[in-house]
Amino acid sequence: MEQKHPLPPFTLETAKQKIQLAEDAWNSQSPEKVAMAYTIDSEWRNRDRFVNGREEIVKFLATKWNNELDYKLKKEYWAHAENRIAVRFEYEYRTKEGKWFRAYGNENWEFDENGLMQKRYASINDMEIQEEERYL
Repeated sequence: MEQKHPLPPFTLETAKQKIQLAEDAWNSQSPEKVAMAYTIDSEWRNRDRFVNGREEIVKFLATKWNNELDYKLKKEYWAHAENRIAVRFEYEYRTKEGKWFRAYGNENWEFDENGLMQKRYASINDMEIQEEERYL
C-alpha cells in the first residue's frame, strides 16, 4: 500500500511538514514526482479546469511547466483539521513571450488514510508584473 508521510490526522507540525513537501515537489517541476503525492483517482479543480487522476495530473503539469517558465512557488499554512489542510500560495513565472506573472491563490486539500491527496481545490488569480518586481 502506497503511503506518503506524514499521515492524517494532522497536527500543526505535520500539516506544515506536508505543505513543505508539496512546495518542494511543485518547485521540482517534475510532473511525475508531484503526481505520486495524489491518489490514483484524485479530483482537482484548478481555476476553471477539472483534472481527474494521476495520468491527467501529469499531462496538466507537463503543459503548465512548458508554458510557465522559471516557475517558483511558495506555500503558506492557513488551517488544518483531521485529514484536511488549507494553504495560501503565490508563485511567479515567465511566459514564452517574456512576460512575468505572479499568481495568488488558496488551496483546500483532503487526504486519504495513507497520506495521499484525494481532493485538491485551487482558486488562482494571475497578475502581470515587471521582472524587477519579482521576489521569489
